Amino acid sequence: MAEVSEIKKLAMIGCGSMGGGMALLMAEHGIKVLLNDPSEDTVNGLLETAKKDGIGDMLEKHLDYGDLCKNLDSPKVFVFSLPHGTVGDSVVDGLHPYLEKVDLIIDASNENWKNTQRRQAKLVSQGVYYVGMGVSGGYQAARRGPSMCPGGEDKALDVVMPLLRKVAAKDEKGRSCTGRCGMGGSGHYVKMIHNGIEHGMMGAQSEAWQIMSLSLGMTYDEIGDEFARWNSDGELRGTFLIDIGAQINKQRDSKGEHVLSVVEDKVVQDIDGSEGTGNWSSEESIRLHVPAPTLSDAHNVRIASAFRKDRKKIKETFGGHFPIEKWTGSAEEKKAFLEDLRKAVYAAFLAAFVQGINIIDQADQENRWSINFAEVIQIWRKGCIIRADYIADMLESIFTGTGNHDRDLLHNHMIAKELKGNFAALKKIVRMGVETNAIIPSLSATLEYLKYSVNTVLPTQFYEAQLDYFGKHMFDLKSEPAGDPVTGKHHFEWKPA
Repeated sequence: MAEVSEIKKLAMIGCGSMGGGMALLMAEHGIKVLLNDPSEDTVNGLLETAKKDGIGDMLEKHLDYGDLCKNLDSPKVFVFSLPHGTVGDSVVDGLHPYLEKVDLIIDASNENWKNTQRRQAKLVSQGVYYVGMGVSGGYQAARRGPSMCPGGEDKALDVVMPLLRKVAAKDEKGRSCTGRCGMGGSGHYVKMIHNGIEHGMMGAQSEAWQIMSLSLGMTYDEIGDEFARWNSDGELRGTFLIDIGAQINKQRDSKGEHVLSVVEDKVVQDIDGSEGTGNWSSEESIRLHVPAPTLSDAHNVRIASAFRKDRKKIKETFGGHFPIEKWTGSAEEKKAFLEDLRKAVYAAFLAAFVQGINIIDQADQENRWSINFAEVIQIWRKGCIIRADYIADMLESIFTGTGNHDRDLLHNHMIAKELKGNFAALKKIVRMGVETNAIIPSLSATLEYLKYSVNTVLPTQFYEAQLDYFGKHMFDLKSEPAGDPVTGKHHFEWKPA
């Protein structure tokens, strides 16, 4: 694709909140954008917005694939912003008659990485390039400058990267928050795990919020001030979720009431099909045998929350719920407790990153994507939901310091020092949560993760004996050197058959 020096015109297929925002962003950067969407009203609304923003001449409506392709440059460049699943296949099939060698598709949807790799294999016979690109930051970042994670063939990325660097979010040093993720479906895979990490972080922060609200009796404004303090300095500085948490707690409606006070405790994105990445990331941790309890336990609560009607019925069956009790202590003790809570949330955040990156690493080894982890950390610098400056600085130093990091981040001395240093605070919060019935699955899962990951004396000693008793599954001996996860060499006839 050496003949393409710069992308000056492209088609945006899918003009909803994300696709529409990206279309306007690219138009502002001098890219001619041809719009295509099943809803003409959606396209017309986007054209009206473009006029108001003074970029109306940079967007055009083309509802027919033939007309759309006729008005693109050669090679043609398409950007997808579509629901995950079969919709992307239908669009590829619809474009098929018009696709020519070295045309380029950039799939900026929240697509399953397996679908991405399948389409890449299908289109290679036509000589058409298919880049799977995770886009993070939500619809607001899509308009202002998102974090973008492209994966695919080097020749395709050679063409795509100048455009992405131009429109991506910029960090404090002016660096674009995009980069070459790797080969194949790595871009969508990394975005999938980004969302899994996001769930773990949101779970831990939400648990801290409820502790402050119900156990400590803090007002929304007080909680907002506390989150703002966390975000200003220390291990949670420059953390997007903490930052917006401060804003959400303080936001009032036109009547002066807190908007948060009327929000129901129900997350449905995993159930209604609009969001698949949380399900997929949990499935991947199991498939690849990578423990990721901070991510998966946070996801389980999301699932339970969606079924509010069932929870109400269960509550009636139980004759009530387990009420969250008030925490009692002096003002000085409260100050110390809040500091422990901050440290506990940080420990869960860092554990979520460790778990997520370990999953990515296993998938990278399996698929031979050659993922550049230093680039991934740069992609997560700004414009994405899991932005966390302190953690990003540490991970950057790990992945760029020697170029030969240990594949499991728990083996890293810097990571170990951070998690060990906050273990006591995490344990205090979990203890308090148990005593007061606080709902803390992400925080408690993180504590258990650290305990069993570090420990060489697990209850699975007894578990292994049981497996050998009824299933003749074999076992290793303590006297033997620690080996790889393979079947043991010993069996004891606990009870003759």
